[in-house]
Amino acid sequence: MEFGRATQTRNNCPKFDSSFVVVLKARKIINHQLETNMNTQNQNGYMLLFRGNDWHKSLSPEETQKVTDQWMAWFRRLTEQGKAVAGNPLEREGKIVSGKNRVVSDGPFAESKEAIAGYFLLDVATLDEAVAIAQECPGLPYGARVEVRPVAGECQLASELKREAEFAVV
Repeated sequence: MEFGRATQTRNNCPKFDSSFVVVLKARKIINHQLETNMNTQNQNGYMLLFRGNDWHKSLSPEETQKVTDQWMAWFRRLTEQGKAVAGNPLEREGKIVSGKNRVVSDGPFAESKEAIAGYFLLDVATLDEAVAIAQECPGLPYGARVEVRPVAGECQLASELKREAEFAVV
């Protein structure tokens, strides 16, 4: 059983160690959390992750400068409007730490079209608004891709473990 400890009775109906009202309350909490999670609003903002390090390869130096200037003007406008809180390009090189032994290796080695080239942190009300901003990206016509992600208020796994612990106490 998902809510509280249950034992089987002779008629195969679960018998809860906690009262039925508590179970209903737990279900109501879960339904509220599902509704909240399915809402397109996010109090923690949204992250735009720019993918692709080689979008400019087919452009002349003048065209590359023009798109770069457009990108900076776009970021400056979003900042002035209070919609962009932070943003930076990322260096191509870095290190990757992985595994139980925390092995450090050179990287990332993702295909250049998949590599994360930079980010913006947005302070907007909805996912739809963040997507609309992503659609304005000056690099899109040249092969850049923009991933739009809500910023979580806390680690999802920690939140689930905390919720399970609360139900176990009930």
